[in-house]
Amino acid sequence: MNKGRCQCIVVRDNKILMVKHVQNNKSWLCLPGGGIEDDENADEGALRELQEECNVLGKIITKTSEVYEWTQGGMLIHVTYLVDIGSQEPTLGYDPEVIGVPILQGVGWYALNEVCERDRVFLWAAGLYQVETFAKELHSWGDDISYPTIRT
Repeated sequence: MNKGRCQCIVVRDNKILMVKHVQNNKSWLCLPGGGIEDDENADEGALRELQEECNVLGKIITKTSEVYEWTQGGMLIHVTYLVDIGSQEPTLGYDPEVIGVPILQGVGWYALNEVCERDRVFLWAAGLYQVETFAKELHSWGDDISYPTIRT
């Protein structure tokens, strides 16, 4: 039974730990995370996913986001946590749910200006604003209106 998704925001030196996914000739960056398993709650799942995908152990600092999605199968929860990994160095792990060609292709630290606008939207939705460094950065931005080019 799908209970939802859990993920981790890990920050070091004003950069965010992200995992590169590649599937069907498309790539994107996202926070370490994945599905909540039947025998765990969201915080246990988030730390498990962080260990699987980035080979590090984490400690939850706070919850940054909790979003509910109503589907035909019931309600799903999507939860994000701010997590501390100390001085551990992440390395590329694996996604046990994907058999065959792995979709995880990289793990690294990214500044906001190194992440495409589409992927940044998901960071803000995950509660990145609750991380003081990034809240200050957001408040320093101007009032100019901008919008990415729409591709068809």
